[in-house]
Amino acid sequence: MHNYGRLPVRFVRGEGAWLWDDRDRRYLDALSGIAVCGLGHAHPAVSEAICDQARTLVHTSNLYEIPLQEALAEALCSRTGLDRAFFCNSGAEANEAAIKLARLHARGRGIAKPQILVMENSFHGRTLATLTATGNLKVQAGFEPLVEGFTRVPYNDLDAVRRAASEVEGVVAVLVEPVQGEGGIQVPASDYLAGLRALCDEHGWLLMLDEIQTGIGRTGQWFAFQHAGILPDVLTLAKGLGNGFPIGACLARGAAAELFQPGHHGTTFGGNPLGCRTALAVLETMEREQLPARAERLGRQLLAGFRTRLENTAGVIDIRGHGLLLAIALDRPCGDLVKRALERGLLINVTAQSVIRLLPPLIFTDEQGDELIETVCALVTDFLQEA
Repeated sequence: MHNYGRLPVRFVRGEGAWLWDDRDRRYLDALSGIAVCGLGHAHPAVSEAICDQARTLVHTSNLYEIPLQEALAEALCSRTGLDRAFFCNSGAEANEAAIKLARLHARGRGIAKPQILVMENSFHGRTLATLTATGNLKVQAGFEPLVEGFTRVPYNDLDAVRRAASEVEGVVAVLVEPVQGEGGIQVPASDYLAGLRALCDEHGWLLMLDEIQTGIGRTGQWFAFQHAGILPDVLTLAKGLGNGFPIGACLARGAAAELFQPGHHGTTFGGNPLGCRTALAVLETMEREQLPARAERLGRQLLAGFRTRLENTAGVIDIRGHGLLLAIALDRPCGDLVKRALERGLLINVTAQSVIRLLPPLIFTDEQGDELIETVCALVTDFLQEA
């Protein structure tokens, strides 16, 4: 079906931060499959885990106990401070589970028509519920009527959340990205998540953090909420958790962790032995190679390099980031830069029409970082000089 505007390139193999096309041309991947391949391509530990488990046991179903699923749940709970995990196949599915938890939370409080506060310019997925939660009219267009039960407020605006507490009836949860990814790598104020945590505690709401893009080390901590020194009630993960193998997770703590009972929610493939073995290999490798700390250090270096080269360039509005979530915002649409970068052997992305989004793998070397700075700055300078 014609639902992707694909670029004219066919990749056939990868190694680390490099990809090769069917003409054996090499490309530096500064997108990581959209924040998925944090360990790069064909990482030996991940490849070996997949091959070994595929030879042993791929799938049994959730009718039975799955030891590797229990081990993965323990590994994630120990790193997050949350209590329980539900495994699925994608970020959208993880967010669907979170939304269903909020609905059950509402029923327990006797709220018949619950509302979840969501943010402008957010992105939570493309299922009917998650595209409704998403703050992007383009994503929603054509799929009306949308799902009821969502109230939108501006991102990074605690006063707007306070107003909603008094003006919106039936609020039961807040669903928010710690850093907005598709919205243009929008980094909120340092007290934003702590402020949301306090408001949720005050009103008995669930704080539900969508860390599908920010989680698994990308911001310089295992999870972005750890920078704020708080705990969410619900946490959703995917993308980097499987390094390209499709797996998602919805974690919860306290009362929220006890809401799902048999029959409330389920999945055929989620949490199967192959997916869980793969995710465990990802977590173990990241721990061993100290990659969250690497993301923090390299992110600082890349930001400094871009600011040194571009900060005073006419047409560059902002250069921002958090770990290895980086953005260069221009004053005009710049989607054409994606193809221009491809021609120079570099994979980047443009989101929100005018924001260059960079999501390099956590295993990026300093030399690859220098190459990224050099190529992107040259692309931006040439592009802006044409106008």
